[in-house]
Amino acid sequence: MKKLFAWVAVIAAGAGTYYWLSQKPTDAANASEITMPALSVLAAEGKPVFDGTCAACHGVNLLGTNEGPPLLHAFYKPGHHGDGAFVNAIQNGSVRHHWPFGDMPPQPHITGDQIVRIITYVREVQRANGFE
Repeated sequence: MKKLFAWVAVIAAGAGTYYWLSQKPTDAANASEITMPALSVLAAEGKPVFDGTCAACHGVNLLGTNEGPPLLHAFYKPGHHGDGAFVNAIQNGSVRHHWPFGDMPPQPHITGDQIVRIITYVREVQRANGFE
């Protein structure tokens, strides 16, 4: 009986995790609830690069899409995914690990200076929305 209970618990936990990950993955309900801060110069320079490349998957205002996860999420706080993780993902791509999306391909057309600006933009919007 204990084995049966253990298996039921494992299956229920797996089903719950699958359901949670299959939902629109954002901690912010919609764009009208996003606080857009006054951006620093670096962040203001990073926003159009983000919008022109990253937003196709990570969404306008970092809200995510059906193609990629939101960056306004606890998974992408600096303490969980530091700036180095963003640099690595942009330069080398990233294997899918938190969400049911595919792997992120490398973005070789984005320069090192642009990466710094993108990260600055993302972090400023995250901070303004409580993701520190």
